[in-house]
Amino acid sequence: MRITLIGSGNVATHLGAAFKNAGHQIVQVYSPNLQNAALLAYHIKAEAIDDLQQINPNTEAFIISVKDDVIEGIAQQLAAHDKLILHTSGSTDISVLLKYNVKAGVFYPLQTFSRTKELNFWNVPLCLEGANENIFKIITELAQTVSNNVYPVNSAQRRVLHLAAVFACNFPNYLYSIAQGLLADNHLEFDMLKPLILETADKVQQQLPAAVQTGPAVRNDETTMNRHLEMLQNQPMLQQIYQLLSQGIIKMDKGTNGKA
Repeated sequence: MRITLIGSGNVATHLGAAFKNAGHQIVQVYSPNLQNAALLAYHIKAEAIDDLQQINPNTEAFIISVKDDVIEGIAQQLAAHDKLILHTSGSTDISVLLKYNVKAGVFYPLQTFSRTKELNFWNVPLCLEGANENIFKIITELAQTVSNNVYPVNSAQRRVLHLAAVFACNFPNYLYSIAQGLLADNHLEFDMLKPLILETADKVQQQLPAAVQTGPAVRNDETTMNRHLEMLQNQPMLQQIYQLLSQGIIKMDKGTNGKA
């Protein structure tokens, strides 16, 4: 398939590489920053552009991989080409595209991407939605050329997936950052925690998270929790985070799943 990438960030970078490796032709890479577009375009043998007026009509699909708040404006500008338009957002409804083009769909990779870290794209879950059965079939065939994990997911389900991903990925990473800061303040290396982090992640590959929860909160060890809170007395925000998470774990252990 001849594909034009709209965006040159982390998602577009990994998608572009996956499509190229699968034998697709990346016609152009667009970014308002020509240098960014050129960097990605060089690696996937495409043309770099920084103006949507320079779009090459000799393409079969536009894949929009940009910030959510500019997806609609770009879709509106691309509508005149009357080509398949897909976006890669987890939280943007397909209706944003359908306002301007009935040939619309969603190609959402459920993964965290960094430009500097390679990953096996065949393992990335791709969550797909099409405006109709024919478009969904086209998108599915495209997805199956780059991933072994392809799922039909509508806009409402995708919003839930995106929310769940924030809890499963973004929040834990922030907590890793807190842990790293606590260690650094006391001349300890974050590397010491890495085996613990890996073991925790490995457990949930085999069992449900609630079944493998450990720590002072699940034991209702108030002495330890109070000691931890005292250690955070000069960092009230971290105290609040500690208390909220501990209360959630206690409620989960009682079968209320963190609900009041």
